[in-house]
Amino acid sequence: MVKITIIGGGNMGEALLAGFLAEGVATPAGLWVTDVVADRLAALRQRYGVRTGSDNGEAATWADVIILAVKPQAMDAVLDGLKDRLSERALIVSIAAGIPLSRITARLGSARKLVRVMPNTPCLVRAGASAIAISPAVSVEEQALVVRLFEAVGTVVIVEERLMDAVTGLSGSGPAYVFQIIEALADGGVKMGLPRETALTLAAQTVLGAAKQVLETGEHPARLKDKVASPGGTTIAGLHALERGGVRSAVIAAIEAATKRSEELGRG
Repeated sequence: MVKITIIGGGNMGEALLAGFLAEGVATPAGLWVTDVVADRLAALRQRYGVRTGSDNGEAATWADVIILAVKPQAMDAVLDGLKDRLSERALIVSIAAGIPLSRITARLGSARKLVRVMPNTPCLVRAGASAIAISPAVSVEEQALVVRLFEAVGTVVIVEERLMDAVTGLSGSGPAYVFQIIEALADGGVKMGLPRETALTLAAQTVLGAAKQVLETGEHPARLKDKVASPGGTTIAGLHALERGGVRSAVIAAIEAATKRSEELGRG
């Protein structure tokens, strides 16, 4: 069984280790989590039975796969602490938003087997969307391993690294946009007389169901939309209001803004 070190025991780090264990791609004995917060480590150790500690270098030396689950602002310091402790065999996986593989390579001082992944927060409920970019040094078998690991927490796509900032703007930041849309749908229901809890349940389930319909039918969203919008009916009236409010343009602008911010983070 593969030995995995997760550097950073925050929400995403926990989501990954919980998914790995639930899907059987790792065992508690094959997982080591490091963090700077002792209470956090104690909670993870008690909850999952995994090894924990604060020494990133020791944990990295032990592992076959090292997952860097730290904030982009902390990445340089973490890499500086690791560069003299890494073996050539180690597969290094970064999930830090906006940090290009070239920046990691430059910091570590030599060519490494690197993978860049952009997951999103629905990984917490094993319904995430993760995009993966692979460096040339990574073998086909190692690529398959990374895909299998992240499939434990959702859906995986492989992209060229030059597209990762756009991935960050879309699926990385996208859950926040959808949460706001769900809130707005519920607010609309409340305005029209529905109890708050009922409106929120209907709004969230409607978004979930619509997304599932897109994925499972393979039909273009526009075709599915047209099937709901009958002539002179309620839906087309609502769609007209959305167009008048510029919802489509606002969503596109949000993804553009988040993508540009990801590019800024990557430049440090």
